[in-house]
Amino acid sequence: MNLSDREFWGLVHGMGLGALYLLAFGGALAGLWSLRTRLVTPQGVTERVPRLKMGLAIMAVAAWLTVISGTWIVYPWYRAGSSTTCEGVPIEQIPAECGAKYTLLADEKTADWHEFGMEWKEHVAWIVPFLATAVAFSVIYLGKDLANRDTLRRGLMWFLFASFALAGIAGLMGALITKNAPVL
Repeated sequence: MNLSDREFWGLVHGMGLGALYLLAFGGALAGLWSLRTRLVTPQGVTERVPRLKMGLAIMAVAAWLTVISGTWIVYPWYRAGSSTTCEGVPIEQIPAECGAKYTLLADEKTADWHEFGMEWKEHVAWIVPFLATAVAFSVIYLGKDLANRDTLRRGLMWFLFASFALAGIAGLMGALITKNAPVL
């Protein structure tokens, strides 16, 4: 099985880094949820906090690497071609050097995949690493003290949920866009 450079980086971006972030969410949520003094002994809190810090740090790094690889490696291939050569050309006449963007825009049935889906991925997905970093930093900074601060812990869980929802929607949009117009 051979992968082109574009296929390889698409897999690294979505199925590698993006999936790592989404999978880490489950562990992070469980760790924050159970970090309560009424559920865990002081020794249990001491044992769990380093694992939670490490997991959240890895999750934040994965989120940053996902958006960076998407923005500066995969996205330029999506947008390849000039507007003078590619814009307004019927779908069956689009030159090979035109990116997936023009393939989507050439058909009114798929134009919304670019107009909404890709715009979501371009802009809103950048919120994910900021939220993940805020949660990771808070847990690293507060450490064991977080077990005694239920309101703050719940707030961090909401930040975590928000980042997961945004990342999940961005991932879904990416998969559906790629299904309609693969970056070849």
